[in-house]
Amino acid sequence: MTEMVFGAAPARAGDPILPRWWRTLDKWSLACVLGLFAIGLLLGLAASVPLAEKNNLPRFYYVQRQAFFGGVAICVMLVMSMLSPRQIRRLGVLGFLGAFLLILALPFVGTDFGKGATRWLSLGFVSIQPSEFLKPGFVALCAWFMAASQEVGGPPGRLYSFLAAVVIVLLLAFQPDFGQASLVLFSWLVMYFVAGAPLILLMGVACIAVAGGVFAYGASEHFARRINGFLNPEIDPRTQIGYATNAIQEGGFFGVGVGEGTVKWSLPDAHTDFIIAVAAEEYGTIMVLAIIALYCTIVVRSLLRLLKERDPFTRIAGTGLACAFGVQALINMGVAVRLLPAKGMTLPFVSYGGSSVIASGIALGMLLALTRTRPQGEMAEILRRAR
Repeated sequence: MTEMVFGAAPARAGDPILPRWWRTLDKWSLACVLGLFAIGLLLGLAASVPLAEKNNLPRFYYVQRQAFFGGVAICVMLVMSMLSPRQIRRLGVLGFLGAFLLILALPFVGTDFGKGATRWLSLGFVSIQPSEFLKPGFVALCAWFMAASQEVGGPPGRLYSFLAAVVIVLLLAFQPDFGQASLVLFSWLVMYFVAGAPLILLMGVACIAVAGGVFAYGASEHFARRINGFLNPEIDPRTQIGYATNAIQEGGFFGVGVGEGTVKWSLPDAHTDFIIAVAAEEYGTIMVLAIIALYCTIVVRSLLRLLKERDPFTRIAGTGLACAFGVQALINMGVAVRLLPAKGMTLPFVSYGGSSVIASGIALGMLLALTRTRPQGEMAEILRRAR
């Protein structure tokens, strides 16, 4: 408890791996991740039962699958958190290349499951969404490029990272998956800012993104339909947004009671994209605030620890991972309360989905590894190594 309050001690040479890992780990962030996973299982007990009955499956079929995938994600997260920044960089780049090849294969072997966007590879017993696994690898790749560009005589890493971001955003937009494309672009902008990019350049990229959105509105019926539904001042009560809005209003501050909610019987995505509506209806604003507090704690603590980091790759990659994690949660909850157009994005560690929860485990494992307390060395020594 003392270390959780006053911070972990730096690693000492010769320590066994597990004691060193535990002493240097951000235990508050780890506890918050476990709390989010527990809340996800709790909400899944309510939200996924109607879907299981509709598909003639055991009542807790999806909860059991979520527990299994979540267990795998927690194990992956813990193993990843024990790695060094160099190992994180290598695995991240390899993971990016693997996910990138899968995304290239989607137009030929992918499926849309009737949702209008070819985002999944179906293996029969399980489906994979490559874009979920692409994000942490993309962050590691671009952070590597940007950190290399800061070295004397280094490559034009910022240009390489920009080209990688453009390619990935275009591939995701053609699925179409504008939500993930926006998240990838946002994480790149954050990392580029941390790496020292001029503000005017970032503003220029943001303007290009807005122009791309306008083009997508005219070229994609799928995208235009979601934007039109968002801009319509009247909410159709028979749409997913209508059901979610009504559920949040009905929940009030304390909720209607455990198992007493009705939105889970109307929303086909109540256990995934709109899980926060189930939480608001049955447990009220208190539960929603608790979930928000857990996400904020992870993001803020990670950023505060990264402020002390002098290694460029660790600082850039950690910032990208933390901000992408927080913004994905913000987008999911923003859609449910109609602050943002529908994006089809899960709530990390809370929504049902094997790809989502395992990819979140990888990303958080990388973030926990990068935010572990390490000896930073003297600034003069670091500058001497750079020369």
